[in-house]
Amino acid sequence: MVKSATNFNWLDLLTSSIPFLMGIFIFFNPFPHTTAIKEICYYLSVIIVTILILSKKIDFTFKTPLLLPFGLFILWSFLSIFVAFDKENSIHDFYSHLIRYVILYYILINFFNSEKRLVYLSWVIIISSSLFIIGGLFYYYFILEENALKFGIFTQLSVNIIGVIAVFAIFLALNHLRNENHLYLRVFLAFSLLVLFIGLLMTRSDASLLAIFLAGFFFFNKNKIWMLVFLILILMIGTISPWNNHFQLHNPRKMFMDLRKNIRIKMNLLTLEVIKEHSIIGIGFGLQTYGELDLEKYQKRLPLKYHQINIIADPHNIVLDVAVRIGVPGLVFFFYIIFVFFKICWNIIRHGKDNFMKNWGRCLAACFIAVFTIGLFHPVFSHMPEVVFCTIFSMTTIIWRLNNEHLSKNVA
Repeated sequence: MVKSATNFNWLDLLTSSIPFLMGIFIFFNPFPHTTAIKEICYYLSVIIVTILILSKKIDFTFKTPLLLPFGLFILWSFLSIFVAFDKENSIHDFYSHLIRYVILYYILINFFNSEKRLVYLSWVIIISSSLFIIGGLFYYYFILEENALKFGIFTQLSVNIIGVIAVFAIFLALNHLRNENHLYLRVFLAFSLLVLFIGLLMTRSDASLLAIFLAGFFFFNKNKIWMLVFLILILMIGTISPWNNHFQLHNPRKMFMDLRKNIRIKMNLLTLEVIKEHSIIGIGFGLQTYGELDLEKYQKRLPLKYHQINIIADPHNIVLDVAVRIGVPGLVFFFYIIFVFFKICWNIIRHGKDNFMKNWGRCLAACFIAVFTIGLFHPVFSHMPEVVFCTIFSMTTIIWRLNNEHLSKNVA
C-alpha cells in the first residue's frame, strides 16, 4: 500500500502501472511469439517496484507462509549449481526458471492485494486462455487446413502447455460461474468453458482428462449433485467419446496391458536409475542437463523390456524431474512448498470469513491439483506452465492475507 502524502501523483502513476503491466504479462503468457511484450512488462515492473522500494514509498512485504519453503528450495537449488554437470546452464535456469518467478510472486501478492484486483487478475486469465484456444483452433483448422478428424492445436506448442493453460482457466471460470449473478457474464463464462473444454478435448491428452476428473472431484465436493453430473460427464468423455480411445473400461485387460507398455514407465524407470546415482544433490538445476547425460549407460541397468529405442531425454514427471535435478533433499523441500500451499487452502476453506474466501480457497486448490496432475505425465518446467504455478501460489497468498486482515480487524 502507498504511504499517505500530500501530493504524489507520480507515485500514484507508478504504483497503478504495476497491475496494468502485470495484467499484460499474464494475458500474453499463453501466446507464442510474444516474448518481447512479456519481457518489457516484466522488467519494467521490476524496475518500477525497485524504485518504489528504495524510495520507501510503498510498504512491500515479504511475509508469507511460503517464505521459508521457498527459501529452503532456493538455497538447495543454488547449492546444486556447484556440482552441476552443466554449470552454465544451471546458473542460467536457476535465475530464469526460479528466481525470476519468485520475484513475480512477490510483485503479484503486493500489487493485487485486494478482492477487486484478484478478480481482475482471474478475468484476465479466463479471457486470455479462451482467446488462446479460439486462436489455436482457427489457426489449426482454417489456416493450416488440417483434417477435422485430426487433433492437436497450435502445433508450435505441446499438448502439456495447452492442458495447463486450459485447466487453470476452466476452474477459475467455474468459480466465477457459481458466484456470478449477471446474466451476460454467466453467458460469457459458459461460452468460455465450452471453448476451453473443446480445446482440451482436441489435444486427446489422457493426463488432462485425469486432471479435470481429480480436480473436479475436489472442486465440487461440497455440491454432491454438481459433482455427480461433472464426474458422469468426464467418464462419458473418457469412455465413449470419439476424441479419446485410450480408456476402454469395457475391456479392462487390454487397458491394463496398454498401460504396462506405456513409454512413460520406461522413462520413469530410467530416471530412477539416474536418481539412484545422484540422490543427494542431483545433476544440477539446468533443464537441459538431463539430456546431456550418457542415458544409454543408465538404460543398460534396466531389463531389456524397459529399454527405449530412442531415449527421450526428459523425465516427463514433475516429481522425478525435481529429484533428478536437485536430489532427494530438494524434492523434500519441493513437497514442503506443496504441503504449506495446501495447508493455506485448507485453512481458508475451513475458516474463511465468507463464501468468497472459501470458494477461492477450494478453487485454487483444484487448479493446483489439475496442473500438478498434468505434470506427473508431461514436462511442466517451461516458462508458460511456470507462470501458471506462480500465479496459483500468488492468488492463494493474496486470499490468505485478505482473510487474515479480516480476522485481525475482528480481534481488534
